[in-house]
Amino acid sequence: MKPLSSKAFTAVTQLFHKVSGIQLNDSKQALVTGRLQRLASEAGEADLEAYVDRLVRGGAPAQELTKLIDRLTTNETYFFREPQHYNDLAARLEAHPAGQEFTVWSAASSSGEEAYSIAMVLGEILGDGPWRVLGTDLSTAMVDSATKGLYPMDRARMVPPDYLRRYCLKGQGAQDGQLLVSRELRARVKFAPANLMQPLPKLPQFDVIFLRNVLIYFDAPAKASIVRRVLAQLKPEGVLYTGHAESLANLDLPIRTLASAIHSHA
Repeated sequence: MKPLSSKAFTAVTQLFHKVSGIQLNDSKQALVTGRLQRLASEAGEADLEAYVDRLVRGGAPAQELTKLIDRLTTNETYFFREPQHYNDLAARLEAHPAGQEFTVWSAASSSGEEAYSIAMVLGEILGDGPWRVLGTDLSTAMVDSATKGLYPMDRARMVPPDYLRRYCLKGQGAQDGQLLVSRELRARVKFAPANLMQPLPKLPQFDVIFLRNVLIYFDAPAKASIVRRVLAQLKPEGVLYTGHAESLANLDLPIRTLASAIHSHA
């Protein structure tokens, strides 16, 4: 299969940007080419340029565009990434009124490790009290994978040992080297598809929203649009966590920064 031309790369990344809002620059050309080659092969297409042309012109089946979005938004993550936020969440939970429901939204949940990490913290502090976690992602494949709660063991390297024992099952036999999030924890965490660049599905108001390591893919206007859309789902006294590498400065947003990558309504 021939390499992807610069013209085809530009065309497919423009299509991806239009659908997802995510801009992939030239540094991602090898990644995009590799994933497109696999998609074309799965579709039985030997000519990569012809496959891209059909995608761009709308001549490919609708599920091919869904597959494209799934493949190009897949990013490996791990449990308890950027642990400062989980420590801050735990401190806030200690002051939460007993018996009052606590809700958290993992707004770019990828394969679900963030949502389950949140759930472990809530389970540890709030126990059987009323709490729940929602995870959403642009990729339907990621939503399906997250719902299963099955992961390579190396993604749990940051999970506290006590949490591993309480909330995870170690795979054996054919699942050796993997872990399964416990049934009890999975029952508290729901996953659904959502495109942060589009009107959101009907959602409740949340006490805490995690919006981490996704804004880096967007330009300033798109960042501002996403944050405003997400803030509309945050309770008046709620807290928004963003990635430590993501700046919200100069976006003219109605927020107040409480600490590094921790925000509230202004």
